[in-house]
Amino acid sequence: MPREQKLLSDIDDQASLRFQVLLIKFYQYEPSMEGKDPAEVIREALAQTLVCYYPFAGRLREGANGKLIVDCTGEGVMFIKADADVTLEQFGEPLRHPFLCFDELLYNIPGSEGMLNCALLLIQVTRLKCGGFIFALRLNHVMSDGAGLAQFLFALGEMARGVTTHLISPIWERHLLDARHPARIIFTHREYDEMEAPVTTPITIFPLDNPIQHFFSFSFAEVSLLRSLLPPNLRRCTTFELITACLWSCRTLAINLDPDEEVRMLCLLMHALNSIPHSRRDITGMCLSFQQQ
Repeated sequence: MPREQKLLSDIDDQASLRFQVLLIKFYQYEPSMEGKDPAEVIREALAQTLVCYYPFAGRLREGANGKLIVDCTGEGVMFIKADADVTLEQFGEPLRHPFLCFDELLYNIPGSEGMLNCALLLIQVTRLKCGGFIFALRLNHVMSDGAGLAQFLFALGEMARGVTTHLISPIWERHLLDARHPARIIFTHREYDEMEAPVTTPITIFPLDNPIQHFFSFSFAEVSLLRSLLPPNLRRCTTFELITACLWSCRTLAINLDPDEEVRMLCLLMHALNSIPHSRRDITGMCLSFQQQ
């Protein structure tokens, strides 16, 4: 692995992106894996994958003016192999958070959650007594967006299957996202506008007291039904766009919103990426918050 330092982009330096991304995937027993230890298969595939994705095996440092730097030290990532005396069926159907003994499915190693001078990736593989297993991951978000994580997990899955000929080589071109010096703003960025709270309805991104969470599962059949209700020229939209538009429409009708009132929607997408074979269920969440001006 090259020993070098790689600068993160100006976008990655934002304080709002300095957090950990969690992902959990459940796998049922696969007869073709008889006699193989899934934890060892993934551990060996991870070691091979990190040869190409070597910045993930480094550590974050902070330079002048808070600039983040990846120090490619080759110190490695954290990997946990665990066993659980439960079956996959005991987690329920459909799978919904909070999960049984979730803290044990992705153990928080003391001192490992920091942004600087810590391992950037934590993976735990928990083997179940039914023969299935659970793959859990925690990644420092500044290292990758959803697309980058999907590419990494796809490479990991291919390595686990012994396929290396179709891998996409990662390229570090973060400088392309840096601002000009001096900065030259050519678009109106409404996302940074300050919003004044109305007298009757205080604005909160999330409820501050006693928040209530609701989980809704959209199966392939339900997504297909929603898509069939769209005009033909809109049916090529993504599943994310489809469900978001559906929820937006339902909420607007439910609160009888004034057509002239300006409303904003905030989406936090937590995407469980389908990259390792034989997945029984991926957990995908979409958190929506609405703001009224």
